[in-house]
Amino acid sequence: KRQKVKEKDFLIARQPRLFTESESGTSWGALPDELLLAIFSYLPLHDLLKTSLVCKRWHCLSFDDSLWQSLDLTGRNLLPGVIGQLLPAGVTIFRCPRSCIGNPLFKTSKPLRVQYMDLSNCTVSVADLQSILCLCDKLQNLSLEGLVLSDDIMESIAQNPSLLRLNLSGCSGFSAEALELMLSYCSALEELNLSWCDFTATHVKAAVNNLTSKVSQLNLSGYRQNLQMPDVKTLVERCPRLVHLDLSDSVMLKSECFQYFRQLPFLQHLCLSRCYQISPAALVELGEIPTLKTLQVFGIVTDSSLQVLREALPEVKINCSYFTSIARPTIGSKKNHEIWGIKCRLMLRN
Repeated sequence: KRQKVKEKDFLIARQPRLFTESESGTSWGALPDELLLAIFSYLPLHDLLKTSLVCKRWHCLSFDDSLWQSLDLTGRNLLPGVIGQLLPAGVTIFRCPRSCIGNPLFKTSKPLRVQYMDLSNCTVSVADLQSILCLCDKLQNLSLEGLVLSDDIMESIAQNPSLLRLNLSGCSGFSAEALELMLSYCSALEELNLSWCDFTATHVKAAVNNLTSKVSQLNLSGYRQNLQMPDVKTLVERCPRLVHLDLSDSVMLKSECFQYFRQLPFLQHLCLSRCYQISPAALVELGEIPTLKTLQVFGIVTDSSLQVLREALPEVKINCSYFTSIARPTIGSKKNHEIWGIKCRLMLRN
């Protein structure tokens, strides 16, 4: 028979508490914040996000501003709320081209710290893009290439008086008045790419008539009949510091505009590709620009006349580059992960 055991005979066996101390005698909990932050600074993005789930203290530390200064989310499918959680963490450099961006769902209305931002060719709604840009007032470099914008977005860009580089190549959706407003407020611009936008002749004149004198690199290519000879005269008068000028695919330009180019004392790079009314023979006159280093005239000269032109202009490299680099954040192949010469520390790896 099973012997009855009195209640008082029961013993509660407790497992000895596991020591959280390492062999050196120091626990993770005893480490100061400064040391943990130094350790976290070596973690890749995926591991840093995992670290934030350990405990409340580590969550706070893992989202410390010092760890999130540069972030690369190129080509990702970003679910709603992701941008709204990460950008306010102190990101100053944000590289995110070719991504699908869901509703940011910001939990704060405080201005972001972002200074460098590349959202080129993203899939993002106008409303969601506006919710990001309306919180930006410290931008120095911005690329929105290929996106549909709005007048409100242009007004948000205008609230960045320190903007130095702006790439709006291939953009659409905003009025000439909004373009004029943005250019008048962004008076510090040095590099501006407005190529192949959905512009009317009114847009082109708004751009030309409101360019800041500080612009040294300008791309106004792709405007066919909408860019006229008087526009060239105006932009040269307004931008005497031009070093790099791209007016390709402007079929109304003739060799008479060369007189304006000669007024630019610093001009080194000139692009006139597919400006079909400029005769190949007239291109020799550009040798009168003493500072000129490169000349792109694709579609104007044949292979045989190209060799003659090179002999006539021995100090100028002709047709040496197919693509413009003006205001673009990344130059070269997709393997280049830099944004305006800076490589982001935090990035998702495949």
